[in-house]
Order: sequence, then C-alpha cells, then structure tokens
Amino acid sequence: MEYATVIIPLVLGYILDLILGDPRWLPHPIRLFGNSIAYGEKKLNTTPFTFIKGMTLTIGLLASTIAFFYYAQKLISTYTIAYYMFSSIVVFYALANKSLIDEGKAVFAALQEGIAQGRKRLSWIVGRETDQLNSQQIKTAVFETLSENLSDGVIAPLFYYALFGVAGAMGYKMINTLDSMIGYKNERYIHFGKFAAKLDDVVNYIPARLTAFLMLLVTGKLHKISFVVQYGKQHSSPNAGYPEAALAAILDCKFGGPNYYHGKLVDKPFIGTNDRILKDHEIKTVARINQKVTFTFVLLICMIYYFLYPNT
Repeated sequence: MEYATVIIPLVLGYILDLILGDPRWLPHPIRLFGNSIAYGEKKLNTTPFTFIKGMTLTIGLLASTIAFFYYAQKLISTYTIAYYMFSSIVVFYALANKSLIDEGKAVFAALQEGIAQGRKRLSWIVGRETDQLNSQQIKTAVFETLSENLSDGVIAPLFYYALFGVAGAMGYKMINTLDSMIGYKNERYIHFGKFAAKLDDVVNYIPARLTAFLMLLVTGKLHKISFVVQYGKQHSSPNAGYPEAALAAILDCKFGGPNYYHGKLVDKPFIGTNDRILKDHEIKTVARINQKVTFTFVLLICMIYYFLYPNT
C-alpha cells in the first residue's frame, strides 16, 4: 500500500463534499442501495423464518457491495488517473457533511418563516413526528440530528475508509442504509430488520465514541468527557447518545426526552440538565463544529498513514 493511493482520494473526496455536498440532480449509489433494500424487503419480509430472511438479505447486499467496490478498484488500479478519479468519487459519495449542515440550516431558515414551515422542513431529515413540535423542540431535533449524523454520515465512513479503503466505506454505507430502512422495532421490521440493526450497532460502536471525543477536542472541552460518558450510555441507542451528549456538553443545553415515532410515543432519556432556550445563531456554531471535526479527522488519517508509510 502506498501513502498516495489512500490519501489523495481521501483529500479530493473531502474537498468535493466540501464544495458540492449532495446535489439532488447527481446520481448517487445510496439511492441504488435503497432501491435494492426495498425490493429485497418486499420479496423476503414474509413468514416463516423472517429473521433468517432479513439476515440473508443484509449479508447478501453487504457482501455484494464490498465485492463490487473492491474488484472495481482493483480492476482499474493499473490506470492511475482512472484509479484516483474512481476512488475520489467514492469517498465523495460516502460523505454527507455539507448536505447535513445545509439541511440543518434550511430548517432554521424555514422556522424563521413560521412554525409550520419549520416542522415541514424538519420532517425531511428526522424520523420523529414533527407536526406538534414547538420552536425549541425543532431546534433541539436539528442539533441532535447534526451530532448523530456527524458520526453516521462522516466519521464512520472515513473510519472504515482508513481501515479498508473504498470497499470498507461503501460497505459501511450499505449497513447504515439497511438500518435506516429496516432497523425499526415495529411490527413490520422487529424480526426482519433485527440483524441489520444489531450489525449497525456493532460497526458504529467505535466511530460514535470517536466522534464525541473529536467534538470535545476541537472545542477545547475535553474536561467534559465525564459528562459524555454519563449521558451517552443512558441513550436508548448504544451509540447515538455519545455525539449527542458531546454537543449538549459543548452548548451546555438539554437534549432528549419523549417524542412520537410512527405513531408511538418513545420515552427517550434526557441528555443534560440545563433546559435553556436555544438561539438561532447557534446553528452556525454547530455547523462549525461539524466542519472542524471532519477536517481534524481527515488530517489525523493523513498523519497516521504518513507515519505508517513514510517512504511511499
């Protein structure tokens, strides 16, 4: 392995995401992932052996994704320009930082127009029901989503890219997409999506905690790590609570609490104790945190590879 073959696509992909985000007009492999999952779920989510069928779909889609990107990259590895173009575009597709920040800012902008507009725009990016949320709850939901998805949409794919290349990054994206589509604890998916949900928990274990650490690091709040540990482990998710707790610690605010999901009240624990009013300008603060964390992790990967492969 050479330093340049990993780092050049990493940096170019990061820059592309920084500039372009996720334009709706651009074909995206995640849409193909979603269509494949939807088709498989429609065909296989039947009794009996529902869990086995869901596990088979998950493993099959994951294996085919990893194999495709691994062999596609290997096939063009002798063509230098094609290799770097392909790898850089895959890294770009794996990242979702700019689009995540843009969507968060769009909710705040819509909220300035009225509560109904804010609720509608928020519904595009969260799973909870939004039609009864007040202004404070909308802002809280945006900040929780920005922190949680900083892990899922940025740090985790970069983490698996650093370990396993483009195949690792896109394999992770397939797992994450599976979880977002079938990893629910409702009547339809409780058995069929259970394997996908547990697999997502496993692969996000380190990235979620790494994300929380980086958030504290870039804001000079490492002394609040005990706060993150205390509240992060109280979350209903084994992972989502850690980046959420990190942001709550940084902003000195309160997240969590009960919300409706698909008609069912989910009583999530609170993260933090300072139930203060969130200000409009704080969306810029949260956006800067996400940008700093992403840049820092990209830089960290570059440094680690430089020391691992100093002569390549």
